[in-house]
Amino acid sequence: RNMATLKDITIRLKSIKNIQKITKSMKMVAAAKYARAERQLKPARVYGTGSLALYEKADIKAPEEKAAKHVIIGVTSDRGLCGAIHSGVAKTIKSEIANLTGAGKEVMVINVGDKLKALLHRTHGKHIMLNCKEIGRKPPTFGDASVIAAELLNSGYEFDQGSVIFNRFRSVISYKTDQKPIYSIDTVANSGKSMGIYDDIDADVLRNYQEFTLVNIIYLALRESSTSEQSARMTAMDSASNNASEMIDKLTLTFNRTRQAVITKELIEIISGAAPVDNHSVNWSLAVPLETTRCCSVIRNVRSSSPTQQPAFTCKVVLLYV
Repeated sequence: RNMATLKDITIRLKSIKNIQKITKSMKMVAAAKYARAERQLKPARVYGTGSLALYEKADIKAPEEKAAKHVIIGVTSDRGLCGAIHSGVAKTIKSEIANLTGAGKEVMVINVGDKLKALLHRTHGKHIMLNCKEIGRKPPTFGDASVIAAELLNSGYEFDQGSVIFNRFRSVISYKTDQKPIYSIDTVANSGKSMGIYDDIDADVLRNYQEFTLVNIIYLALRESSTSEQSARMTAMDSASNNASEMIDKLTLTFNRTRQAVITKELIEIISGAAPVDNHSVNWSLAVPLETTRCCSVIRNVRSSSPTQQPAFTCKVVLLYV
């Protein structure tokens, strides 16, 4: 039984060491991707902030009585092993759906990434309008944002307003779930006095600007989410590697203690199995190493009074730890 236990511990130690190698490799890859994503995030923030300037300066808002259709774009990725970064977006979307449907409004969701689809499909499947895959395998580009925006505009769903929900990058160990507003062309064009500060706005110009703004906001969300994901994965893999090191140390200690108990038990069985007979004396000793820094010395004293008589064994065990 003890030998089986030692074998099990050895197998588990080997598997944990292999997992630790994987987590360390993933941490290094995530660190390289994070450095690249952080550099590319700065220009994306400039584009996104500039595109939102029209909404902020003109104070564009959809009238409450007309804002009956909402669209939510949730941005995650196809990959995991990055903590609770995807579940945070899903939780926010579920809360928004509950609030809007409670107010009697129609809500549809566009899932960006398979992870978000898996989190929403079972409980909010009827609200899902589109699913966008192959996100997160490569760094996001402006073309990816254009495809998502085109799918939304060509879907036939005439929304009044909506929001893009994503993880906003704050630092290498911190991110926050954030959302940016989006509006339909009709909502922007019918803003009345809010748009009066802009003279001679052609309908085509307004449409082009609205589409460009939508793409820029989605692109900003993709960049923010990608940077947050890589930083979260780097942190998660670092924690996993540290936990693996602790488990290896504990299992190594357990293995050494179990091996020591096995050797001690076998020595006791050998010694107790020697039956005493007549007085015949022989002196011999046996040393068995327990660990690299320990040794066990067994001294047996055997006495005999006559060579014709059968030997009588008397044994004494002395354990010396160095």
